[in-house]
Amino acid sequence: MIERKSFYIDGAWQKPLSGRDHAVINPSLEEPCAVIALGGQADTDAAVAAAKAAFPGWMATPPEERIAHVEKILKVYESRAEDLAQATSMEMGAPIDMARQQQVPSGTWHITNFLTAARAFKFDEPLGDHAPNDRIIHEPVGVVAMITPWNWPQNQITLKVIAGLIAGCTMVLKPSEESPLNALIFAEIIHEAGLPKGVFNLVNGDGAGVGSQLSAHPDVDMISFTGSSRAGRLISKSAADTLKRVSLELGGKGANLIFADADDKAVKRGVIHCMNNTGQSCNAPTRMLVERSRYAQAVDEAAEVAVSIKVGPAHEEGRHVGPVVNEAQFNKIQGLIQQGIDEGARLVAGGLGRPDGLNRGFFVRPTVFADVTNEMTIAREEIFGPVLSIIPFDTEEEGLAIANDTPYGLTNYVQTGDPARANRLARALRSGMVEMNGKSRSAGSPFGGMKQSGHGREGGKWGIEDFLEVKAVSGWTPGA
Repeated sequence: MIERKSFYIDGAWQKPLSGRDHAVINPSLEEPCAVIALGGQADTDAAVAAAKAAFPGWMATPPEERIAHVEKILKVYESRAEDLAQATSMEMGAPIDMARQQQVPSGTWHITNFLTAARAFKFDEPLGDHAPNDRIIHEPVGVVAMITPWNWPQNQITLKVIAGLIAGCTMVLKPSEESPLNALIFAEIIHEAGLPKGVFNLVNGDGAGVGSQLSAHPDVDMISFTGSSRAGRLISKSAADTLKRVSLELGGKGANLIFADADDKAVKRGVIHCMNNTGQSCNAPTRMLVERSRYAQAVDEAAEVAVSIKVGPAHEEGRHVGPVVNEAQFNKIQGLIQQGIDEGARLVAGGLGRPDGLNRGFFVRPTVFADVTNEMTIAREEIFGPVLSIIPFDTEEEGLAIANDTPYGLTNYVQTGDPARANRLARALRSGMVEMNGKSRSAGSPFGGMKQSGHGREGGKWGIEDFLEVKAVSGWTPGA
């Protein structure tokens, strides 16, 4: 049993001042794999105080020196990749090969992209040729509370921490209590890289405890949160009392519009994307909208692909999906699958219960529903599991209307051989991101949504800007 009860505060590992023990459960085995401490108010206060004390010095550190610190973090991060993969696999259920190939490299990707953006970023620039004595200065927002989820832990930690460091912010990270071990390794990486004390702090806790304490803390200037829309609303209400800046990356219910002229791999690509990470991705294309003339073929193909997906323990190597993160998530998904059946959707793959041969662990059968209407619960709610809903449409206008008929607005997908149609839909879809014909977003592209999927952007120069204030100065003397 791993025991990691200390917090990283003011450049050192410190024992909890208050709080309680918490067991981390291995979802493949349904057994505890570690014990951590969940902090209390005294721990939160200590971490915030350290970040506040460190802020003036870190803010005054030239950007090129902050960039040099991040370059050191990248080197240490790469040297700890296997440790991060093992921890992530054990605590949240990502198959070990997937942890090595996707989960941990997502952090490398973001750190590298932030370095590229930072080297070109103008923190201090003239307003314009018309105003030689006006200056625009971009300066850090201050002390930031960063609350990250369990499903893509290093992806979200690096998107927040690295951008904040480059901007000149100091921070307190509260990782998910479901996947805290990889975050503790990340704190070790920060320490080994030699970041000044107090700039980065980590306190483990749950949402009702440390999360709420950070949201309401008078010395926290900004909350950067990734998680559910429900939690995002609570954080926004709590932060309003102190008028904090709030950046939210929340849930999604992405539509994948597949037209009759889409390429032959469009359906398979959509199913695999939906099921990746056991469906535990906010940008998963969980609603597959198919043009009527291709609908029957797409249903058969989607069912065949889902049935072929292997499910197994996270510690086993190979290409398969693992368990969902915990019992509560497992039960929620089972309930929504049952609701899909009860509301009249046609089950064509998967369904209730664990896959054959797996009688322990939070394993869910890759599930596909056909003949779904957009009014059904499985089409409205974010399931956060390996469940796909297929909906037919007749015209481009109808497909667009169905896609936009959701409270969410994170990522939508378009599959068509008609470039003009693709471009029309990219403009008309109400989401922060649109991916077309299997083309992933490029390095430095911003990640984020609209509507109940949140606000703010992560990644590239937009991710850095999220942690900056804009100061307008008149009467500036150039060269002085």
